[in-house]
Amino acid sequence: MKFEDLSSFLDEKADLYNNPKFIESDPIQVPHRFSQKEDIEIAGFLSATIAWGNRKSIITNASRMMELMGNSPYDFVLSHTPDDLARLDGFVHRTFNSHDFSTFISGLRNLYRNHGGLENAFSSDMNLQIAISHFRTKFFEIPHQQRTQKHLSDPLKNSAAKRINMFLRWMVRKDNKGVDFGIWDSISPSALSCPLDIHSGNVARKLGLLKRSQNDGKALAELDASLRKLDALDPVKYDFALFGLGVFEGF
Repeated sequence: MKFEDLSSFLDEKADLYNNPKFIESDPIQVPHRFSQKEDIEIAGFLSATIAWGNRKSIITNASRMMELMGNSPYDFVLSHTPDDLARLDGFVHRTFNSHDFSTFISGLRNLYRNHGGLENAFSSDMNLQIAISHFRTKFFEIPHQQRTQKHLSDPLKNSAAKRINMFLRWMVRKDNKGVDFGIWDSISPSALSCPLDIHSGNVARKLGLLKRSQNDGKALAELDASLRKLDALDPVKYDFALFGLGVFEGF
């Protein structure tokens, strides 16, 4: 497919799927239940953290997380007591268990108390994938079990970091379509990376946007370079196109 044809094709598909109907079957619906910035970003961060596996199960369990926090995630993060954390016992989503959940609550409280919140914990003056790695270091300053670290990927260890990149898309990208929130101003949408998973990766390879066979950090860099040639200012709008083609159209 010629570059001009590919660009038009993906623009059309991005526009098709980047609309409010997308929210109905996507984990982004969970942070959309809130209006306060801090509630949105905490709900988004936790929902994205468990966003692997069956989408219905992800939404059900992310909703359960909000219920366990009294549907007031920011207040719960800042004000929780040991008894409040005990309410989380028994929560599980695949390998993410109640201990991981409690650790993430503690990590978030540390960010809001000592690093100016979730947004400010990302350094905006560097490559965003490096910033994610630095963010991860801040997040795990609190006492934690080593196993919990696997739930927050490190791009500097060649991870595509799909879930944290998806969360950043939600917070940063200003799509004017009512899907992504665009409530963070310190990071440019042009710096975002595509949330690379099996669906977007397979479609990207079929379209010639990606040659590397593994969905790792090197593949992400290759895909990002291809998508920035299509739209340097808003490259991750094509996440809607790649995901929609793979999941809804079986491309």
